[in-house]
Amino acid sequence: MRHVRCAKAVAEDPAVVAVVIAAVDLGEVAAVVVEAAAEAAVVAMVEGAVVAAEVATTNASPPVRTRNEKRETAFMFLRLLPLSLIAFLAHAQDASRIDQIVQSYVSAKTFMGTVLVARGSGILLSKGYGMANLEWDIPNVPSTKFRLGSVTKQFTAASILLLEERGKLKVEDPVKKYMPDAPAAWDKVTVRHLLTHTSGIPSFTGFSDYRKTEPFETTPEKEVALFRDKPLEFAPGEKWNYSNSGYVLLGYLIEKISGQSYASFVKENIFTPLAMKDSGYDLNSEIIRHRAAGYSPGNGGPVNTGFIHMSIPFSAGSLYSTTEDLLRWEQGLFGGKVLSPESLEKMTKPFLNDYAFGLSVRTKDGHKMIDHGGGIEGFNTHLAYYPEDKVTIVVLGNLNSGSPDEIAGKLGALTHGKQ
Repeated sequence: MRHVRCAKAVAEDPAVVAVVIAAVDLGEVAAVVVEAAAEAAVVAMVEGAVVAAEVATTNASPPVRTRNEKRETAFMFLRLLPLSLIAFLAHAQDASRIDQIVQSYVSAKTFMGTVLVARGSGILLSKGYGMANLEWDIPNVPSTKFRLGSVTKQFTAASILLLEERGKLKVEDPVKKYMPDAPAAWDKVTVRHLLTHTSGIPSFTGFSDYRKTEPFETTPEKEVALFRDKPLEFAPGEKWNYSNSGYVLLGYLIEKISGQSYASFVKENIFTPLAMKDSGYDLNSEIIRHRAAGYSPGNGGPVNTGFIHMSIPFSAGSLYSTTEDLLRWEQGLFGGKVLSPESLEKMTKPFLNDYAFGLSVRTKDGHKMIDHGGGIEGFNTHLAYYPEDKVTIVVLGNLNSGSPDEIAGKLGALTHGKQ
């Protein structure tokens, strides 16, 4: 009779499956279901549930069936039940192991933020950890908005490719074509060189006086003036060196060629079409609901991070978003909703140092990985995509540390059975 009661509970309320799993192992569940199927009462209950489902989904009259047909339907339903239990268990186990990895960093007090792991359109975990605002005890949740830092660069790269698709530019064009007053040293610098960090233009964030400029508002023109007369570090295309200057210059070109601000171009051409309603260009003075405060590690725990005016990182690092919006971005980008197949291939084809257009593309543990990290005052982020099995990993943190990169790496290994 215990088996009959168990199956009766499942037939009446599928949510009780969780209770069944807690009480018996999967093999016993299967045995329970099969034995209970012999009971006419259970068969009647299950057959009734199936009929009700058919009526609800087809809006048709209940079918007329013989007793044998009713029993056949019930047995088929019950035989399928263990498969759903297996899927339920696998999903629950994945979520638990993901959470354990993240919690180890939370416990070590090196991570606060949000994490999302998805396989295809199925979300394995979407959860907040720690506080979005320590002073007000406001927790991080999936809808919390974080500054992205250099994860911004892939949106800038996609914007350039959209302009190319519209015949406004070519990535092989020299920068001087769109900036006639560019210095002579840039004569051979192309848009592609800017996208792949191979232009030789030094990164302004590495200048000795950079920290002094961080608190003050600027314009793209003024920012370009900071590095336009600096000598190149190497001949364009010969070497690789990460350059925020190159991506600021790309934003400058986007504005000059499109006639729009960088912020409005990205919103109109990427965020709005993909329904990324929780993403945008971060402005210090603007009221942005659910924006996380940024923190840096201090001797006694987290401290409020230093101030940076968000006009400084510009198209190299000024966007904000959420984990779930970034999933929409990955699905849109790799699902053909943003770029043509030809443009996407360009964007994800690495040049030097495994770097493509605003993205790192390499093989990790035998799996192709397309990713990028970000770091800015108070925030560290990581966005990774494994195209072969459509796994997306988003880690957004509002406490400066290398933990988001480490967490993303471990979660990638876990999703491929390496942990």
